[in-house]
Amino acid sequence: MKQTITILGSTGSIGVSTLDVISRHSDRYQVVALTAHSRVNELAKQCVQFKPKFAVVGSVDAADALKAILAPYDLNINVLFGEAALCDVARECDVVMAAIVGAAGLAPTMAAAKAGKKVLLANKEALVMSGQLFMDAVRENGATLLPIDSEHNAIFQCLPHDFNLDSAQQGIAKILLTASGGPFLHRPINTLHDVTPEQAIAHPNWVMGKKISIDSATMMNKGLEVIEAHWLFAVPVDQIEVVIHPQSVIHSMVSYVDGSMLAQLGNPDMRTPIAYGLAYPERITSGVPQLDITKIAQLQFEKPDFSRFPCLAIAFDALRAGDTAPAIMNAANEVAVQAFLDKKIGFLMIPELITSVMNKIANSPVIDLDGVMEQDALAREAAMHFIASY
Repeated sequence: MKQTITILGSTGSIGVSTLDVISRHSDRYQVVALTAHSRVNELAKQCVQFKPKFAVVGSVDAADALKAILAPYDLNINVLFGEAALCDVARECDVVMAAIVGAAGLAPTMAAAKAGKKVLLANKEALVMSGQLFMDAVRENGATLLPIDSEHNAIFQCLPHDFNLDSAQQGIAKILLTASGGPFLHRPINTLHDVTPEQAIAHPNWVMGKKISIDSATMMNKGLEVIEAHWLFAVPVDQIEVVIHPQSVIHSMVSYVDGSMLAQLGNPDMRTPIAYGLAYPERITSGVPQLDITKIAQLQFEKPDFSRFPCLAIAFDALRAGDTAPAIMNAANEVAVQAFLDKKIGFLMIPELITSVMNKIANSPVIDLDGVMEQDALAREAAMHFIASY
């Protein structure tokens, strides 16, 4: 019997790659729902090809536009809009690919976990904003959680899969998250104030959306992954290390107390972790070429420079602070990145804005999702005030 799949964020890079893998295995998977916020034309093309039961967009206007495009095809697709609809389609399947970028992906991803689904987690914010709440929902409802970020997927592949053992019992000494260093790894720091959005988006190895590409340039992306790794693998912050690896061939590593270090290697293509998550514990073809290790001239590693990448230091500090500090940081970063893309602030203003907001908004205990979202809203308001006064 085919597994039914909902893709939250189907027009983004992860969603497109997921559909590519699914198209190679139509005997195994059936798309039941596709969602996008406002990319109606792209979503319509996907609907025509994959014929889902549901299509969800962000607004009534986008829904009307999608219905108009799909009308000639007579596909009998139920077009919906809004957050409630996203949550509904996350419950109408066997597998959920959670690939909506930002805080907007939190509610439907949580809905999938509470419905006991197999959750392929490509949305960082679910764990960054509500780590303990989300992990509790997974455990209490019998959901299966598989990380799709290349780094966390690599770590998952390098760990023993006895989920009754904690990190100490598994003999984990350290988790090492690799990072390419982005497009400005060796650019003089005193020139970074001149960076343009176009330059920051130009990642040397990966093809990603604009927001994630900017986060890679600031290394906030890696900071978010540090927080994710803490929750996913129950590893203390002091046992998580970031290592710059410009070639992006080793996707992450696990160091063990006996001196062993296991690494997962592969070409930098998100279809590999997506295929692994879809078929786990089996393996299926992904469309990614085999890595020819003989053609790799060298593998380089270096420690990150926090003066070059202050956002990474901010993320470590937020994780150590705990409570809602990571949610406040994430909200401020989302606003800052969009402001940079809109050319309202400079590149170096991103960490300055985040720090300002975190100093202004009081940290508070994480009690429920509503409380997290209240802190998120306060942080966004403070970030917008910062931009307006800039």
